[in-house]
Amino acid sequence: MTQRRIPAVYMRGGSSKGVFFLDESLPPAGAERDAILLRVIGSPDVYGKQIDGMGGATSSTSKVVVIGKSTREDCDVDYLFGAPAIETPVIDWSGNCGNLSSAVGPYAISEGLVDAPRDGVAVVRIWQANIQRRIIAHVPMRNGEVQEEGDFVLDGVAFPAAEVVLEFLNPGGSDGSILPTGNAIDELDIPGLGHLPVTLLNAGNPTIFIDADKVGLKGTETQDQVNGNAELLARLETIRAHCTVAMGLAETAEEATRVRPHTPKLCMIAQPQAYPAAGGKQVKPADIDVIARILSMGKLHHAITGTGAVAVAVAAALEGTLVNRIVGDIGDRQVRMGHTAGSVAVGAKTVLEDGVWVVEKAVMSRSARRLMEGWVRIPEVI
Repeated sequence: MTQRRIPAVYMRGGSSKGVFFLDESLPPAGAERDAILLRVIGSPDVYGKQIDGMGGATSSTSKVVVIGKSTREDCDVDYLFGAPAIETPVIDWSGNCGNLSSAVGPYAISEGLVDAPRDGVAVVRIWQANIQRRIIAHVPMRNGEVQEEGDFVLDGVAFPAAEVVLEFLNPGGSDGSILPTGNAIDELDIPGLGHLPVTLLNAGNPTIFIDADKVGLKGTETQDQVNGNAELLARLETIRAHCTVAMGLAETAEEATRVRPHTPKLCMIAQPQAYPAAGGKQVKPADIDVIARILSMGKLHHAITGTGAVAVAVAAALEGTLVNRIVGDIGDRQVRMGHTAGSVAVGAKTVLEDGVWVVEKAVMSRSARRLMEGWVRIPEVI
């Protein structure tokens, strides 16, 4: 039987990879589109490997992106992100991928959706449809093409590339709020754990912050140490699920686990300390303001999610949060955070309006590269 061919591009954005599609190449949003994208990525896979698809069996590589021209006057393209679960037939459309956001501008330019200068920097105005927020991408151009090669180094990515600067505009919650409960710290009663201090935040993606030592960790653990501990992962998911309910994003903890595996993220934080990062880099306490270990789709991320880095920067700027208690007053400079693969700096500008904290924007740098282009193939029966 002839397989169905769908135009697609496989791209790296930051420390993630995903399959990019033009909106016009897919059916409208719904069950048929989800079924196609799950088959493309290789889910559900009871073996947990996504061997029969484009996914890489990790939260960083099981991703799909749909791009189309925007009808909004203040944006050039609409960007929809999906996080397919690996072992279950679910695509979580609830949040954004900050890393893949860096690939949206280059993709849109290369696909002819956006005009760009022959040389210099192209400004691509992106509407992030999942979270209803604007992103401005500054994409370097050379000789009429997106510049991909460069000397920008991003911990968690093996090779240097050209720098793409991203501005996340007003990245707070859908109602503009950053703290969904109104509190910098909440004390929640978590089954099996008792009372746990948490910071619940809406910035980038909904994010939950906890102190690493409250769950018996130093904050310097490796992926293997965390992801190889099934009991620990189950405990962390219990925390995440109950916090999801507290944030008003699910009715029950069971629903949070079943329907919202992608968001909110759970981020464990700790005081700066020395540790060897993945790849051999030595992280020194003097070079960072806080340690952040973030879970994505139930596993410790190999670096840090882009939206997670935005959330850390925003939380650091808000007086009284768990992150702020560690970081202190750092003024207007970027927050330097140590993660699994090294470190990264992200800046956030927050203002107090009518007694409510509002984030004007968060700025970070990433890189992106087109890895493969052509068609993906799936069985015609889908």
